[in-house]
Amino acid sequence: MATETSAAPPAGERKANRLGLTLPDYQGAASTLCSGCGHDAITNQIIRAFFEMGVPPHMVAKLSGIGCSSKTPAYFLNRSHGFNSVHGRMPSLATGAMMANRNLVSIGVSGDGDTASIGIGQFMHLVRRNVPMIYIIENNGVYGLTKGQFSATADLGSKSKWGDENQQDPIDCCAMAVELGCGYVARSFSGDMKQLLPLLKGAVAHKGTALLDIVSPCITFNNHEGSTKSYKWAKDHEMPLHEVGFVPYFEQAEVDYKPGETRSVELPDGSHIYLKKVDEDYDPTSREQALVTLLRAREKNLFMTGLLYANPKQADFCTQLNMMDAPLAGLPQEKTRPPKAALDAMMERLR
Repeated sequence: MATETSAAPPAGERKANRLGLTLPDYQGAASTLCSGCGHDAITNQIIRAFFEMGVPPHMVAKLSGIGCSSKTPAYFLNRSHGFNSVHGRMPSLATGAMMANRNLVSIGVSGDGDTASIGIGQFMHLVRRNVPMIYIIENNGVYGLTKGQFSATADLGSKSKWGDENQQDPIDCCAMAVELGCGYVARSFSGDMKQLLPLLKGAVAHKGTALLDIVSPCITFNNHEGSTKSYKWAKDHEMPLHEVGFVPYFEQAEVDYKPGETRSVELPDGSHIYLKKVDEDYDPTSREQALVTLLRAREKNLFMTGLLYANPKQADFCTQLNMMDAPLAGLPQEKTRPPKAALDAMMERLR
């Protein structure tokens, strides 16, 4: 009697990384988002970035808030730790998680509403503290779960599905992050997988807060004519600052870029991001140039993408606090709980 066998996975998925794991080891549950949602394209690149960087899935903490974007951690790295917080409160959880176990690789997925509206206060403090984590904003300019109202990142003059025009200036999360001193700030497009993958790998290698603001069109409520967060608008108005390449610290690779045409940014683990200029030379280590470039892009109605700002030498929050190398979560009770004599002395001083 013949038995049914499943088809062999594609050759690319059978290839093992430096840990001996294959691409399916980094996948998650099947997506329940709308077919064609830009968030799913981002999920696929997150899977590939963690696979190619050889990050152990059980050493990853996935965090999210509320919204379509915050559902996506269920769709990647099903062998990792995960926590879905209340609306806008993911930064607090991320801070606590990294204080408890600084050895984890933390990735938070948020949306434009979860970050730029109800969660903006928490987002600002996470960035200024430089909490070590990858912070992804899946930015579609609308509240998809509540039928497509404008979010705080919707561009001035952008039209809703019903013809209403947004009358308010947007919050630019990248400009805010640069102003607050974030050491890795990038903007990309869910439809530009060639650019997005090396930016994600650079975020994995960065030590500190790595912000990626990714325009990810909502095909149900914000993919129409007149929307400035649609696939067509993004493709027509995207202005890449550079071509992005990435070489991890564990690979010896020849980079075929001519001197003077390429900038190299070395990340804390020894990895390199290579930025080949497309038109004008751009210095991603200049905070001033990053802010001016974002302002000019907004004035000219352009969608500027690439690595906007990098300061890999900035101390992360754990280093600022002079924390010990051993994770707090793994310390025995005798090292974390003061003895009775110390507590008695403390209480005596308070009399």
